[in-house]
Amino acid sequence: MFVLDKEKNRINKIKCCTFSDLKFREREHLQEWLENTPTAFGEDDELLFIQKEFDGFDDTRERLDLLAIDKQGDLVIIENKLDDSGRDVTWQVLKYASYCSSLSKQQIKDIYQSYLDKKGVSENAESNISDFLDAEDFKEIQLNKTQRIILVSGNYRKEVTSTVLWLLQKYNIKIQCFKATPFSFGEQIFLNIEQIIPVHEVEEYTIKMAEKAQEEQSTQEEQVIRHKIRIEFWKLLLPKLNTKTNLFANVSPSKDNWITAGSGVSGVGFVFSIAKNYARTEVYMSRGNTEENKFVFDKLFLQKDEIEKQTGTLEWERLENKKACRIKQELRNVSLYEKDDWDKMVDFLIMSMVKMETAFKKPLQTINRELKAEVKE
Repeated sequence: MFVLDKEKNRINKIKCCTFSDLKFREREHLQEWLENTPTAFGEDDELLFIQKEFDGFDDTRERLDLLAIDKQGDLVIIENKLDDSGRDVTWQVLKYASYCSSLSKQQIKDIYQSYLDKKGVSENAESNISDFLDAEDFKEIQLNKTQRIILVSGNYRKEVTSTVLWLLQKYNIKIQCFKATPFSFGEQIFLNIEQIIPVHEVEEYTIKMAEKAQEEQSTQEEQVIRHKIRIEFWKLLLPKLNTKTNLFANVSPSKDNWITAGSGVSGVGFVFSIAKNYARTEVYMSRGNTEENKFVFDKLFLQKDEIEKQTGTLEWERLENKKACRIKQELRNVSLYEKDDWDKMVDFLIMSMVKMETAFKKPLQTINRELKAEVKE
């Protein structure tokens, strides 16, 4: 960094120092500077400091350097180090954030009021918080929905920066690192406070990418859970079904929300389908040729009344704008993800499939012969 000498039209180097060189201390100096400069972390990130050297945690004597509220009403945990971040500061602030996560609105107000009283300031915590958040009534304010972490240090060890980036990108934890560097020029001392993680210019992009990564991870985890639930359900259904019919005897439990068995007609199957709001049996026509699927459906539809005498009412879906066709029977208002519904679903699926197999067996055999005869011709 340089200072410009306009008269001589020259620049003079400003000496980069350490806090130790200048005999500055963490609590007496750096902490005081930050506490009394609400915009130290950026003009758009003004903070309301509500406590320092806070040790009001249950069953521990640990204390955090500075505690603040941001413009979103979230708590901001600030940990200061001088010339070296040390190796364990990330673990330290994560503990503090976890402790602060349980603080209620009333506790936060009391913490702030205690801070004001210690400073000898005749101000009201409720009013100050309301004014800071541009709220008319303290009762309407939501505080501490989440927590932010700010680290301040003259230098960061790789162990710290690596962990911070991992927490930010993998788990979307709101954490920032600011580098505080003192400079001297003659008798003057300058202080530069610069955000280094996430890099300020790409902070919004970094946060969005972290949110996207977290969403993808959450989706993958949910998918694994769904797969496990489906396999468990099929393991319950199939053994019971196999005591009534051999139709699915060679079918194994699947991670999919459907399983299918052949009907004797190529491209036409008997299908079980389960979801969060229904359990379904189907005769599904998915031959490679659209006209053949419609042919099979139309032939079966001509026998609708006779078939439904054996199965009960079915839903006949010719699916005009699609290649496939479907004939189904559904049990609604049940969910795969409610195990209390499983017995009802299993009973319905077995009863429905046994009836469908019986009702469609001969009509499908006749249709299969007609399809083969057309191919020969």
